[in-house]
Amino acid sequence: MKPTARSPRSTRSRRSRLRLASSTAAALAAGALVLSACSSGGGGGGGGDKSEGPGSDKNTSANYSIGTKDDSAGPAPEVPGAKKGGTVGVLQRDAFLHLDPGQIYYSDMLANQMLYNRTLTSYKVDDKGRVKVVGDLATDAGTASDGGKTWKFTLKDGLKFEGGSPITAKDVRWGVERLYASFETDGPLYVPQWLSGDGADFRKALPDGPYKGAHLPASVLDTPDDKTIVFHFRQPHADTPFATAMPNIGPVKAEKDTQRKYDNAPFSSGPYKVGDYKVGKSLTLVRNENWDGKTDPIRHQYADRFEISFGHQYADSTRRFLADQGADKNTLSFTNAVAPEMTEKVLGQADTKARRFVEIQPYVDYISFNMDRLKDVNVRKALAYAMPNGQILQQMGGATAGVLATNYLSPAMDGYKPTDPFGKKAKPAGDPDKARELLKQAGKEGQEIVYAYPNTDLQQKVSVVVTQALERAGFKVQKKEIDANTWRTAIAEVKNKFDIYRTSWGADWPVSSTVVPPLFDGRQIADGAQNYGHLNNPAVNAAIDRISAVPDVKKAAPEWQQLADKIFTEDVPGVPTFYNTQFSLWGSNLGGIRYQPVYGTVDPTGVYVK
Repeated sequence: MKPTARSPRSTRSRRSRLRLASSTAAALAAGALVLSACSSGGGGGGGGDKSEGPGSDKNTSANYSIGTKDDSAGPAPEVPGAKKGGTVGVLQRDAFLHLDPGQIYYSDMLANQMLYNRTLTSYKVDDKGRVKVVGDLATDAGTASDGGKTWKFTLKDGLKFEGGSPITAKDVRWGVERLYASFETDGPLYVPQWLSGDGADFRKALPDGPYKGAHLPASVLDTPDDKTIVFHFRQPHADTPFATAMPNIGPVKAEKDTQRKYDNAPFSSGPYKVGDYKVGKSLTLVRNENWDGKTDPIRHQYADRFEISFGHQYADSTRRFLADQGADKNTLSFTNAVAPEMTEKVLGQADTKARRFVEIQPYVDYISFNMDRLKDVNVRKALAYAMPNGQILQQMGGATAGVLATNYLSPAMDGYKPTDPFGKKAKPAGDPDKARELLKQAGKEGQEIVYAYPNTDLQQKVSVVVTQALERAGFKVQKKEIDANTWRTAIAEVKNKFDIYRTSWGADWPVSSTVVPPLFDGRQIADGAQNYGHLNNPAVNAAIDRISAVPDVKKAAPEWQQLADKIFTEDVPGVPTFYNTQFSLWGSNLGGIRYQPVYGTVDPTGVYVK
């Protein structure tokens, strides 16, 4: 899962048991969408002149492929015109919750970790936005055996941590095993779950992580020498090259692992390292002199440093990019979008054309309903009918922010069908009459709703139209404004005291097994997980298991759509509102900026100061 970078890309503990026969692995390889993370941040859009819409959808499976060993070799292709030196400024709205790669699953933090964190595999994006899964630390995207249950990775020569010590297979093993510790809750959990158990059961295999001297047996995770890592999964997983591209499947040096405090000082394997970090205020990344570009097919080290500051609302960052003065000429944002109210000004200012983009993101925005508190399905259906999808989208930036959503799955998903069970296209402002009728049937007229939202400028505006729509439908609304810096943690608490709240999700790759299970599997209900509506329907859980076992993703795809539609119409744990786009603007003295379609963010890996 991509939140805020605007939503949560975040994905966090996802339970995907997608299995493919080896003959269909290439088909899966064609689809790798990590929104990872993930959640996005939602809102803002535009780009080009007024006739220009978003670029082509780079989130579809056809845009992804598995690279070769040659594709995995460094160095990364030089960016034309790139220069070394200078400082890149970064303006972010929300403070980063984590620097620890094991805890990262939101789009803003996903973009940031690319500068200091390397993983077994990663995503190589060309100048047309096409994506290849390649070996990052590994020499290639992995070798499968035993029908896809066993995956072997070999580390490249010359890999080093920031201190100069070599990166070995044992460091990667430590990085994986620490995910079993109880405090590692916010990151993606595909690999440990595939190794050791579904849901939270995997933690039983190594309840203290590696911190008390225990390790996973070689029959599960083997490191026979300093260069070799072997995963022995319980079931075949042809999508392993995508799972090992997650930010937490990389090296952590045991002597530098400060457990919870690792969030403040991760030990770098990438081109930059933490120079100074003031939690909630700023982060400075400086050159890692021990990074060797010859080993890295993705990243560059053009700038001397990145100076990241937090607390910049979209209006603030947009004004500064438009003015383009002083140090702001050398400034960008990973995820801040153009403020909706400034869209026309940005599009009308000629000098912005070369320093902006609008791109379709892999995220879907939702309003989730807390089923622990809203137990009557007719109340939840009334909320779904009442929700003003079109007005929400308009507040976020209208056509430049996204496209009206009518069901849970993104159009990028294999098997997608454009269903619209709550009539959002016909009544984008909501259907208050239908909602009132359902409330009357339930005997819940005047039902009070605790509506929680982050205290950002955009979400404060959204809260007005949502409140008005719900009141027209016969609800009483208690608004609960939450600090944006703690928002993502607050809504992910199982015992939160809210009835409805905005969430966002993006597939980790464009198959729906990376959407339906994490969002709707009742065995995924836990603090920090993404079943935000707390749906726990045994029939849904059983259907997830059944569809997950289908070996051909193309055959499974329509079944995921059918299950998602059934959940939406019968259980109603939330309502989708819009499919996101990202409208970004940056300073005129920066080059090498492009879109990272996997994370739905600005790609910082080739940025330079002119």
